[in-house]
Amino acid sequence: MSALQLDRAPSTPANLLVRGAHVVDPRAGLDGETDVLVRDGRVAELGQGLDAPEGVEVVDAGGLHALPAFIDPHVHLRTPGREDEEDVDSGTRAAAAGGYCAILGMPNTDPVVDSAPVLRSLRERARSEARIPTGFVAAITRGQRGDELTEMAELAAAGAAGFSDDGLPVRSAGVMRQALQYQKLMGRPLALHEEDPSLSGPGVMHEGEMSALLGLDGIPSVSESTMVARDCELALYEGGRIHVQHVSARETVTALERARELGTVVTSEATPHHLLLTDEAVRSLDTNAKMNPPLRTEADRQALIAALRSGVIDCIATDHAPHSREEKEQPFELAPMGVTGLETAFAALHTGLVLSGELELGVLVERMTAGGEPFGIPAPSLAPGAAANLCLVDLAAEWEVGGAGYESRSANCAFAGRVLTGRVRMTVAGGAVAYRERSFALGAVA
Repeated sequence: MSALQLDRAPSTPANLLVRGAHVVDPRAGLDGETDVLVRDGRVAELGQGLDAPEGVEVVDAGGLHALPAFIDPHVHLRTPGREDEEDVDSGTRAAAAGGYCAILGMPNTDPVVDSAPVLRSLRERARSEARIPTGFVAAITRGQRGDELTEMAELAAAGAAGFSDDGLPVRSAGVMRQALQYQKLMGRPLALHEEDPSLSGPGVMHEGEMSALLGLDGIPSVSESTMVARDCELALYEGGRIHVQHVSARETVTALERARELGTVVTSEATPHHLLLTDEAVRSLDTNAKMNPPLRTEADRQALIAALRSGVIDCIATDHAPHSREEKEQPFELAPMGVTGLETAFAALHTGLVLSGELELGVLVERMTAGGEPFGIPAPSLAPGAAANLCLVDLAAEWEVGGAGYESRSANCAFAGRVLTGRVRMTVAGGAVAYRERSFALGAVA
């Protein structure tokens, strides 16, 4: 599969000397204090006590960690159609604030990204507004109705990163089989929202003890896992490649393990909220705990963590889904599903999994930088010669989510009001400075 071309607004290549950071890059075998010299948007040199060439900004990174910046393959930018909730500018600004150097936007917009003209208009918008490199996933079926395939060849030629009916499953196995046949020709993966509507029905949360206690309709785990099993079988039969979105259930982990043992080419992602929260968060009927798939049990959460650690789950994706305050302030049963996550993903996972000892920092970095690989986007690296994609993080900084507002236009964050440990101070994306925390002053220029 050829490398995917991402789009961004015009930017100035960075010339920086990041001095005294603790660099962690598992792929490059880096874990220790060193200076990082960035020249013309590329990592030029690593070493201690590097001299700053003339015209290079010196950034004092003492006490900070320098990590490869992250890639999120699952973001809702709400453009076109709901720019009141998010747009390319605000969404990529939020991503940069979260340490991301690239994102992929989902197609369930208004209109749906199911034709080359809509896709080309989005890419043009990204070339004028996107703060970081941005790609777009096109729909599998027209209007995401699940019955007729889009012109996948034309969309691939127009630059689609992959194909997804995210927000909805492809109900028909026959349509899915046909999509896999075309997927092989296009070389771009199918990213799948796995849910059997006949099982999930009118459910608004996980089916279990908590849904029974609250008297709410539940969504059973098998609604997800049975569709994953079906599509893995079809992918194996057709020799296709699929990417399973927002894994939430331990039964799904089992289905993925079995599929890989059989030789199915399948990758998958998990979200910070499914890795950190359970259906216990719904007890208060906070609509920021309502998403699809729903938060499940502690046993499911532990299965996801183990799968993330082992690599059965390949990467972390936020499923950043902005909604207006008015929509989320409705009763739980009526409120839309979805939460934001770009600005909090690293801090939430660092707080909840790394500081608790459940996950090593290096593994978290690997999974947060791997999101582009299923789509042909190489993982960022801090090795000399690589494009500069890095974030500077203060692992000791404590901050309240939402306390100073959000870069996103929407505030429906599952971690709102929580105190997290770990703060992104600066992000270099695609060779250019994309974000600098207001309190993180400009360095001296040599």
